[in-house]
Amino acid sequence: MKIQANRLSSHLIKSLAPCYLVTGDEFLLVDEALDAIREKARASGFTSRELHVATTGFDWHALTASTGNLSLFAEQRIIELRLPTGKPGKSGSAAIIDLVEQSGPELLFIVTGPKLDKSSSASKWARSIDQKGVSLPLWPIGVRELPGWIANRMRAAGLEPDRDAVTLIADRVEGNLLAAQQEIEKLRLILGAGKVSAEAVNEAVANNSRYDVYKLTDAALAGDAKRSVRILGGLRAEGVEPVIVMWALTRELRTLARLDDVIRQGGDLGGAMQKTGVWRNRQGLVRSCIGRHQHGDFHQMLKATGRADAAAKGQRPGNPWQMATDVVVGLSR
Repeated sequence: MKIQANRLSSHLIKSLAPCYLVTGDEFLLVDEALDAIREKARASGFTSRELHVATTGFDWHALTASTGNLSLFAEQRIIELRLPTGKPGKSGSAAIIDLVEQSGPELLFIVTGPKLDKSSSASKWARSIDQKGVSLPLWPIGVRELPGWIANRMRAAGLEPDRDAVTLIADRVEGNLLAAQQEIEKLRLILGAGKVSAEAVNEAVANNSRYDVYKLTDAALAGDAKRSVRILGGLRAEGVEPVIVMWALTRELRTLARLDDVIRQGGDLGGAMQKTGVWRNRQGLVRSCIGRHQHGDFHQMLKATGRADAAAKGQRPGNPWQMATDVVVGLSR
């Protein structure tokens, strides 16, 4: 069965499944879920743990062979398999299905990996875990949910933050849940239990924001100029080359210009987004961005990114970061 992250604790209080599939791109959330499962397993008598990482050239036969002596010993074992790519291949799929079938009172089988795509989620090996055990997909914490997530974590640590304190932490650790948790632990050690103000946070919290070009384009498409400029500044401070920023903006603007042309010719935007390969969870952003602009705006911004790219490569005069700022502000308007 498939369960949500907020139901894992209640599930483990009631029972321990014979196998688990834990997937997601947030290291902290995946690690905490695995710790909770392991703790329940230890309390249930599982005293031994094996870890296998399926890198290139991994011996799948050795993995299944390692369970051959389970019936000879009373010891309960945990076998964990990490799939760095989320795609075990034909041999790996067969091995996983075999271990799922063997899982039970003596063997707890746990598979971890990144967020699975549609084909991997529907694969036989993933469905075998879902049918016999538990699938736990862990989703990233979005910008809107981050303050609430931080506030809950702080309260669980014995801290009583005011709204400004939570907002300040969220701004400084945006996109980095591990950094957020580390800062909460630091505050608990420095301040102790009790009330936490923005002033106290400002003195104790380092700036650990982790930005990337994809957050930049999403913020611009969402119409959040202030956040877009802040992310752009973060990229510059982290030493990201401006040509990488121009690449991301150019790629996004080409898609927007193409879709805008379809609309002006009387075409259907929804169908065009599917044909263009716009992910479903980003279609709302794209639709709202196109609705804010006039025909031709995206083509003009494409020319601007071309000039900025040339400046970044030293092929023409100009400050590429200032030119990039003009583009993201124009895209955000």
